Amino acid sequence: MKIKRQKQAKKSLLFYKYNFLFREPYQVLIDGTFCQAALKNKIQIKEQLPKYLMAEVKLCTTNCALKELEALGKDLYGAKIILQRFQVRQCPHFKSPVSASQCLLAMLEGNNPHHYFVATQDQTVTEGLRKIPGVPLLYIVLNTIVLDKPNQSTLDYVQAVQLGELVSPAQQQSIRSLKEEQGITQKDGERRGKKRKKKQSNPNPLSCLKKKKKGVPTPPLKKTEDGAKRKRIRHKKPKIDGGETVAVTS
Repeated sequence: MKIKRQKQAKKSLLFYKYNFLFREPYQVLIDGTFCQAALKNKIQIKEQLPKYLMAEVKLCTTNCALKELEALGKDLYGAKIILQRFQVRQCPHFKSPVSASQCLLAMLEGNNPHHYFVATQDQTVTEGLRKIPGVPLLYIVLNTIVLDKPNQSTLDYVQAVQLGELVSPAQQQSIRSLKEEQGITQKDGERRGKKRKKKQSNPNPLSCLKKKKKGVPTPPLKKTEDGAKRKRIRHKKPKIDGGETVAVTS
């Protein structure tokens, strides 16, 4: 039975690696319900989870999950001690904590961009995960850890990608890499989309000149016998006795 579970887990891991770009070390978000079940069934999470997934893992939780266990009191004190040993990831509810189920679903941000596994026994979380593609679910059954098969929303998403209706995470990553190689950023795309405003330019000075009046022809110059235009020659005015001058023209 153990070999069969590991084969099924390996098959599911390959599915998430190929279709959603999951890479080692795997990040596993854990809540108090999973720790309580592990404590009850005497499961060492830090030892057994890496063996089951056959890879290095990072165990983490949120501040909201810790606050919830503190509020529930002494009955879950052992689960709180286990959960405190894991890394605490920042969640959007630092100032106003919410329930662990709401916090875990919020950490996935709709499409699980950080590639989290979720380890929980909470029915509210598992129902929410069924609506989100690409989120591996871990839970405990009969003192063993089980990786659930991909849910229907995940299978529908992969099928839509194969039909060309959606872009897969691998394709999105390759597009981002190509943009980085070409030096294209999001700001560049926004700049290209914006229309450039035309600068105000001063009017042409020639267009501001007054137009000449039509109908007033300029007098033509007299021509000589050989056809060349005759120039008017002015001679210096000779002086005459008495201080008067006479203009002589030719």
